[in-house]
Amino acid sequence: MSFHEVRFPDGISYGTSGGPERRTEIATLGSGFEERNSPWSHSRRRYNAGYGVRNTNDLHAVIGFFEARHGRLHGFRFKDWLDWKSCPPLDEFTPTDQSIGIGDGVQSDYQLVKRYISGDQTYIRPITKPVAGTVIIALDGIEQTTGWSVDTSNGLITFDTAPASGAVITAGFEFDVPVRFDTDRLDIALSRFRAGDIPSIPLIELKLKS
Repeated sequence: MSFHEVRFPDGISYGTSGGPERRTEIATLGSGFEERNSPWSHSRRRYNAGYGVRNTNDLHAVIGFFEARHGRLHGFRFKDWLDWKSCPPLDEFTPTDQSIGIGDGVQSDYQLVKRYISGDQTYIRPITKPVAGTVIIALDGIEQTTGWSVDTSNGLITFDTAPASGAVITAGFEFDVPVRFDTDRLDIALSRFRAGDIPSIPLIELKLKS
């Protein structure tokens, strides 16, 4: 799978609609009770970038971006303005926002993740596209400015020396969503757009190996 490490235009993504999608299989028994199961361990996000298009220059930018990605062929980065960093969108991220592991004195590589907590339930989402220059790391609550590196293409943190056994490893960061166009055709009528008809520019999240 080919992925281009470029971001969809921020000014257009700011107005898009969309969010996470789950797949749940439901079987209704003869008694009326239900059995529910999900074949997906992770959610998948869908967006319609058409809602972010405000003028013909925006349309031109989308067409150029679409052509450079060859439609659905190549993936790219997308900023989800409702969920784009390790903390709530109106807060400032810190190096203790997200726990990414516990040191054992041997392991040097740790995957960036974001936890979604409600009640006693937690969903752990792998973060594979952190934004360059934004990742900050702490060991036992103390920020580490050296001794580690991050691969922004897969979200993997690598320490020069494996963290000590029992050390709590945390991180703060901004991130993008890996997506692709969910169509090989952009059907945009300029006359309808000027009349207020929103063009359809569907995007779908890609599942990448971390």
